[in-house]
Amino acid sequence: MGQDPDAADNRWLHEAFENQIPIIYFLGIAPGRYQAILSTFISGWDAKALKARVAFGLPDNEALEPPENALERRYALRTVKQRLHQASFREAVITAYNGRCALSGLPEPLLLDAAHIVADKDERFGQPLVPNGIPLSKIHHAAFDAHLIGIDPDYRLHVSERLLGQNDGPMLEALKRLNGGTIHLPNRTKDLPDRERLALRFERFRAAA
Repeated sequence: MGQDPDAADNRWLHEAFENQIPIIYFLGIAPGRYQAILSTFISGWDAKALKARVAFGLPDNEALEPPENALERRYALRTVKQRLHQASFREAVITAYNGRCALSGLPEPLLLDAAHIVADKDERFGQPLVPNGIPLSKIHHAAFDAHLIGIDPDYRLHVSERLLGQNDGPMLEALKRLNGGTIHLPNRTKDLPDRERLALRFERFRAAA
């Protein structure tokens, strides 16, 4: 912070470095939203360059100890990156749709997931971008992942014959009524679900029928 390595805030960081005291690292994931990362350690200190190096501790490590070797540091960093990816992707997708499920309109963000259209393991189309995500309630997310509900490139909803042929209570009926409808769309054009990704996912839905 600033140009003086001996300023109060910088001295506290230096003390955390020398004594390997864990700190909490707050990383911004959306306007006004932060992800707290614990445990975090100052692993390097360069007063001349005005830089401090950060390392992350192993997850679920109650001892709050710094990583002992390069393998532990890489594992901890990879775990943190995965958590941040999930948190930032979810926040961005749900915010784009004003906190509502794209299928049911449910307006409770705490009950929503950010579903990938194309899974993130796909290197070409699986990037954590809003056009590759749709906010879905837990039940709709499960149905989407099981290919019981499909979304075509024109944003129309399709319910599998497996569900349409069943009769068993109001929850199932609510899912069946989605057939032939369209999803709720975000306000901004740049946030619309990507049609090419939807086409790829819809082919998988049809193949599973």
